[in-house]
Amino acid sequence: MLRLIASSLCLRCQRAPALPLKLRPCVTLSSAENQQTVEALYDLSVDIQKVRKLNGWVLHQNPAYTKEVANLLRDMGASGSVIARILSVHPESVLCHPEQMQAQRELWMSVCPNQKELVSIIEKFPASFFTSSSHHDNQRDNIAYFQSLHLNKRIVTKLMASAPQSFSRPVEQNQLMMQTLQQAYRELGGEEANMKIWLQKLLSQNLFVLLKPPEVLRENLLFLRDRGFSTAELLRLLSKLRGFVTELNPDSMRHMMAFSQETMGCSEEELRNTVLRCPALLYYTEEILSERFKGLLSAGISMAQIMETPTVLELTTQIVNYRIQRLKAYGYDVRTGSLQVLNGTKKDFEMSCGKLQIRRERPLFNPVAPLRGDD
Repeated sequence: MLRLIASSLCLRCQRAPALPLKLRPCVTLSSAENQQTVEALYDLSVDIQKVRKLNGWVLHQNPAYTKEVANLLRDMGASGSVIARILSVHPESVLCHPEQMQAQRELWMSVCPNQKELVSIIEKFPASFFTSSSHHDNQRDNIAYFQSLHLNKRIVTKLMASAPQSFSRPVEQNQLMMQTLQQAYRELGGEEANMKIWLQKLLSQNLFVLLKPPEVLRENLLFLRDRGFSTAELLRLLSKLRGFVTELNPDSMRHMMAFSQETMGCSEEELRNTVLRCPALLYYTEEILSERFKGLLSAGISMAQIMETPTVLELTTQIVNYRIQRLKAYGYDVRTGSLQVLNGTKKDFEMSCGKLQIRRERPLFNPVAPLRGDD
């Protein structure tokens, strides 16, 4: 029994997430908590029970720099409540050496416009800021590389915060993917003057595009070209797919295009035109598309209407049904009208409903009716 318990504990340690710092991956159950850390966290109003439950191993580490982390954040303008939230969500931050934290602060300030914004980023992505010192050189090299491309600082900051893996790895890997994207853009007829804007848009829409193998991009573009898409259409797809073209593969796209064509009963050319207007047909699963097709058809919408406005397939069945009922209350029948009114964000839809309500309540003007004079 003791051997079984010991074995299960070891397995539990092996399944624990990789630590961002060079620390012991597991501590023994008998090791005592670092009381200085516990007391410092109490003083900062950190939820100790939450830390014990989710990251209890941190409280057993020595040395810890709880006060130093708090002072660094406070010096950047963080309030007490913000500091408490950061340490509650990411208590591992107290294990960062003060010199390492200061180096990170200087590094991030090279792309952040001010310390207030940096504090906001740390609050949302603490693990991206309090990272291993072994990644510092790669971070610095990657920042320098992206700055050499004259990319907007906000894009670089967003990448560092949301996709820190892109900055912790050697700069050569990012250079290779960026060069592949630039080459594809040129080969597809993209204008050199617009390349920077195009790259920024692509990176901001899919922050993990750099982590994909360049070969995947080439294979997918070749597949789509073989399916009859022109170079101009491929550039449109690459731009509209928000980087999904690097997450797909020829087999999955072949399957989804065959499914969509059979479901819609359209020709190859009609399918290409539909995909260009709704690239989601390439990356949604068969289960998702099947459900959405059935939902639209069961609401009395024809397949011809769907093909005319295929972006309606990007909405869940629940949202579509809700919007159909809202429109019906204003006298709009989607079975005979355009589906375009169903599209857009929640704000766009509410604006459309508002216009329909005004149109419904506005009295009709009768040009032959006598005008009412003053009594």
